[in-house]
Order: sequence, then C-alpha cells, then structure tokens
Amino acid sequence: MKPESVLSIGATLGEGPVWTGDRLWFVDIKEHRLYRHDPATGMLDMWHAPDQIGWALPTERGDMIAGVKTGLHRFSPETGTFSLLHDPEPTRPDNRLNDAATDPAGRIWLGSMHDDETEASGALYRLDKGHCAHAGLPEVVITNGPAISADGRTLWHTDTLGKTIWRVAVSEDGTLGTPELFVTIEDGAGWPDGCVIDAEGCLWTGLFGGWAVRRYDPAGKLMETVKFPVANITKIAFGGPGLGMAYATTARKGLSAAELEQQPLAGDVFAFDPGVSGLPVSPANS
Repeated sequence: MKPESVLSIGATLGEGPVWTGDRLWFVDIKEHRLYRHDPATGMLDMWHAPDQIGWALPTERGDMIAGVKTGLHRFSPETGTFSLLHDPEPTRPDNRLNDAATDPAGRIWLGSMHDDETEASGALYRLDKGHCAHAGLPEVVITNGPAISADGRTLWHTDTLGKTIWRVAVSEDGTLGTPELFVTIEDGAGWPDGCVIDAEGCLWTGLFGGWAVRRYDPAGKLMETVKFPVANITKIAFGGPGLGMAYATTARKGLSAAELEQQPLAGDVFAFDPGVSGLPVSPANS
C-alpha cells in the first residue's frame, strides 16, 4: 500500500479528486485551478477557475458542476468556461464551497466552510435538479466529505475542526435523519478531511496533518492506516481499471519552509493499491 507520487505539481491545497471518463479530476483550491489527468497517456490539462474552487463533478449533460467561492458554476471542458448557476450563500461572503459528492439519484451534496476557519458558518446543502436547499444539519467551521453509500440511503458528514465524522440516514426524497457519531479522530492524528466509500461499504478519510489515510469499517472500527511521506492528505478517489487504484490529493498549505524542505513531495498527487475497489461516480442531475 505504499503511496507513490504520480503527479509532481506541489499544490497549495490539492482537493476534490474524482474519477470520471477514465480521467482523474482534482483541484488546487488556493491557486484557483481545475485539473484533468489521463494516467494512460500522462496528459495533464489545467483550467483557471473564477475564484477558489473546491470541486467539480460530472453531470448527465456531459459537462460539470463546480463549487467555487462565488457559488455553483457549470463548467464546460470543451470551452473552458465557468457559468454561474446559483450562489447558496449570498449573505456569507467569508465562506467558500469546500467538498461535495453525488448520490445514486444524481443529487449533489455539498458543503461550505468559513475561509478563515474561525466561525461556525459552514453548512451542508443538497442540489437536486437545479434546486439548492440547506440540508438541515448543524453548522460547523469546516464541512468535509460528504460521502454516500452505494444504495444512497446513508451519508457521512465530516466536522473537520471537531475531529468527528457523522453518519446520517437519507430518505428517498433526500431528507436527512438525525446524525449519529461515526468516528472521532484522536488528538495527535491530524484532522479528518475528505472521505469516500469503497465497494465493501467502508469509509476512507484523508488526515490533514496526520501523514495518513485511514479506512474504517461500516461500524466505525479502524481497519487500515496507509502512511504517506507528506503530512497533509486531503482526500482519495478510486480510479483506474475496475476502480482498483486509489489516488490521493495532498497540500503544502500551512507548512513552514523547514517542513517543506523535509516534505519535497507535499502537494503532489499520490497513488496506491488499496486492495479493494471503489464505487462509480453517479452523474449529477442538475
């Protein structure tokens, strides 16, 4: 399971990896960059977003929905253009959109966060057929995840600064139940960042400042820890043939000059064999 650097890009804040169309998509939030990588050819494409970009997810139309600080945008890979669709937080200019995932019904579950990481103004939203609504969960400083089960009936939601991951039941119409504590990350192990569910129903989470990715079983028991040569691992995505490879984004953000000298691969994209396959990404219905 030893991770190896496969893209030496030194991202300030690499995030949002997602596999679609035999390509790996990911972002560098702070540099306003959206990337597309073809591991088969080594090709790497890059587009500049209008502002800080947290993620981009494929849609049924063949384009993408991107979460930018200024709101939800439709992105066209053919033209490279971003078109604003909706701002879910017009009265919260100090927030930005941070992480997202689609469920089997095509809904996008997306979270916001306070950009200076000091106020509990981050919320979870549900985008369904163009309609965006607050999901009803308590607000936190930094939302992360979310991750969705294969049947779409369970959602995992991360409170990064609270070092907790919560499990929530999802009804058929997208209404959420009462959150239940799934995992608490112990002191000294970093902060839980993006998470994703594998084909066996287990949750993988990146640990920012924790030098590792962890895998938890459906009951919240720690199963595996994958150590990295860099401190800040933000999220993994399953990709490649049979979705049997794990790709991890990392970050240089917050590292001192001395720490960066000790971590020359910080901000790179890594890959490792997780020993399990992932779930395909459902296209968004918006």
